[in-house]
Amino acid sequence: MVRKPKQPTKPKVTAPPRTGSNRDKAIAALMELLAEHSFEDIGLAEVAGHAGIKLSQLRAEFGSTLAILGAHIKQIDSAVLDGGDADMAEETPRDRLFDVLMRRLELLAPYKESVRSLMRSARRNPGLALALNAMAVRSQSWMLEAAGIDAAGPRGALRSQGAALMFARVMNVWIDDDVEGLDRTMAVLDKGLASAGRWDGFVGDLLSIPKAILRGPRRRRRRPAEEDLTEADAA
Repeated sequence: MVRKPKQPTKPKVTAPPRTGSNRDKAIAALMELLAEHSFEDIGLAEVAGHAGIKLSQLRAEFGSTLAILGAHIKQIDSAVLDGGDADMAEETPRDRLFDVLMRRLELLAPYKESVRSLMRSARRNPGLALALNAMAVRSQSWMLEAAGIDAAGPRGALRSQGAALMFARVMNVWIDDDVEGLDRTMAVLDKGLASAGRWDGFVGDLLSIPKAILRGPRRRRRRPAEEDLTEADAA
C-alpha cells in the first residue's frame, strides 16, 4: 500500500511567554500573528487568545489592533531613545541621525517578517497606510530630536514628514537586505539623508517667504532735511 505524501504544514507561530503585563503580552501576540497573517485578518479575540489573556483584559489595555500596533511602535521609539551613544555628540546632525535610524533598524530586525506583512497590507489599504504614516511621522519627530535636530513648529513638522517618507524608502530596501552588514540599506539611508539635507534648506527658504511678505517691501531711507536743502540751493 502506497502512502500518500504528507502535505506540508504551515509553521505555527510560537505563543508569547506568559510573563509580563497584559499589555506586553498583547503587543507580543499581535507582532507574532502579523508574521503569518495580514493585519486586516487579525481580530482582537485572536490577539487575546494568542496572548493567553481574557478579552476583557485586552479591552482594558487597548481599543483596537491599530492601537496595539501603535504601542509596539512606541516601544521601539523608547528603546531607540534609551540607546543613545554619548560618543556621537560631537558628530554632525546627519551622522547622528544616521546612527539613530540604524539603531532603529537593529531593534526592528526580530520583527522583519511582521513588518513585511504590514507593508503588504498598507499597499492595498489606503486607510491603514495613512494611519501608519501618522505613526511614522510621530516616531520620526522623536528620532530627529534624538539626533539633536529640531522637530518643533512648521519646519519641524515638514522635517518629520520628510524623514518618515525617506525612512519608508529605506525600509523597502532593508526588508530584503539579508547581508549581515546591511550595506545596501546603509547606502540608501546615506543617500536619503543627503537628499533630506538639501530639502531642508529648500524648506527653510520657503518658510522665510511669508516672513518677508509680512515685513513688506523695504522703504527708501528718507534723506535728512539738510541734504534736501543743499540740493535745492544747488539748483
